[in-house]
Amino acid sequence: MKQTCTKLRPAEDEELPSAYIEEFRCALDVELSKYVSEAYPKGACAVYCTSGKDIEGPGADFSFAAVISAAKRSPQNFCNGSWCSVWTIEFNYELQFVDIKGKIQVDAHYFEEGNVQLDTNIDRKDSTRMQSPDDCAVSISGIIRHHESEYLSSLEESYLNLSDATFKDLRRKLPVTRTLFPWHNTLVFGLTRDLAKELALGK
Repeated sequence: MKQTCTKLRPAEDEELPSAYIEEFRCALDVELSKYVSEAYPKGACAVYCTSGKDIEGPGADFSFAAVISAAKRSPQNFCNGSWCSVWTIEFNYELQFVDIKGKIQVDAHYFEEGNVQLDTNIDRKDSTRMQSPDDCAVSISGIIRHHESEYLSSLEESYLNLSDATFKDLRRKLPVTRTLFPWHNTLVFGLTRDLAKELALGK
């Protein structure tokens, strides 16, 4: 809950990507940080090299993982929520192509005079041309921004339609018989007559 690091140590040389890979990773990290600071108050992001970190120059494939996380805890207002998205970015040097795959997970919990929860996730796919580190970073962060904004808009639209559509579908407007229950004259039902006879009601 405090979100503080308890142990720190310098990275070992073998853990760090080469200067060539670091140029791509650092450029994407800068662009992604700009987006996260605008879109997610108190959000955080990081870009990791998941393969090919030892590549010294052009000519081979490598891949990154970009992680975005944001949470809002407000129990005094009866709500909590979190957003987590993980984007896998694969650079194909031969095809000069960047393949982008993302998984977005959203959790929301409202509990004032009730208990309503949202737990949903969705996958996204896209691609772009392989360019210079700075151009790649701008293109990739733009794609991530587009897909996340689009998904957020769809969630907001769903919430707006809850009262008009979703909640009404949770229960039937009429029973299976397609007629309203005659509460004013329940004696017409055999079960009611049997119970009344068994309990000797009205005597």
